[in-house]
Amino acid sequence: MTSLEARYIAVEGPIGVGKTSLSRRLAETLNAHLILEAPEGNPFLERFYQDPKAHALATQLFFLNQRLKQLRGMESSPDEEICITDFVIDKDDLFAQVTLDAEEYRLYRQIREGLQRDVPKPDLVIYLQAPVEVLRQRIQSRGRGYEKLIDRVYLQRLSDTYATFFYHYADAPLLIVNASEIDWVNRDADFQQLLEFMQSVRVGRHFFNPLPAVDQPR
Repeated sequence: MTSLEARYIAVEGPIGVGKTSLSRRLAETLNAHLILEAPEGNPFLERFYQDPKAHALATQLFFLNQRLKQLRGMESSPDEEICITDFVIDKDDLFAQVTLDAEEYRLYRQIREGLQRDVPKPDLVIYLQAPVEVLRQRIQSRGRGYEKLIDRVYLQRLSDTYATFFYHYADAPLLIVNASEIDWVNRDADFQQLLEFMQSVRVGRHFFNPLPAVDQPR
C-alpha cells in the first residue's frame, strides 16, 4: 500500500498514450474505485471518424453528458475511498476546440456551462505525453476499428491542444509524465518508479521523465 494522500486521481493525455491501462493498474494497486471512459457507448463516434464535420457536435455532447454523470456518481463513494478516472472533464473542451466550428463551439460552451456545476475536482492529475508517432503505433496495435480512421493531422492537433492546456493548468497538483518508453502494464519496475514519484507530489507542477527499467514481465 502507498502513503498517497490524493483521494481523486485523474489520468489524462491524448488518444493512445496509455491513460486507461495506467488507471487500471493504479486502481488495482491502490484498491481504488475506477471510473473509465466508455467510448464504445457513444453511438456517434464511428460516424464522427467517418465524417467529422457532420457528427462532431453530437459526438461531443454525448461524451459531455456521459462524463458528467460518471463524475457526479463519485458523490456516493465513501470519504476514505480513492477514486481514479482516465479523464478530466476539461478534456471535453479540448476535443471541442479541435472538432467543432466556431458556431458549434459557442453552442457547446453554452450547454456545458449550464450543466457543469458541482463537479468534483481532482486532488492529483497525471498528464501523459508521447510523440505522435508513438501514439499512432499504440492506436494501431490495440486494433479498434473506428480508430483506424484517425489521421496524423488530427492526432497532432489534439496533442498540441493538450500540451497548451496543461501548460496553463493550475486547478490541481499536476504530474507530467513522459510515457514514450516506459511500460507500466508489463514491467513492474516501471510502474513502481511512477508510483513512488507520485507519493512526493503535494502541490504545484512536477515532471517525471524516467528511463525504462529492467524487469521481468508481469
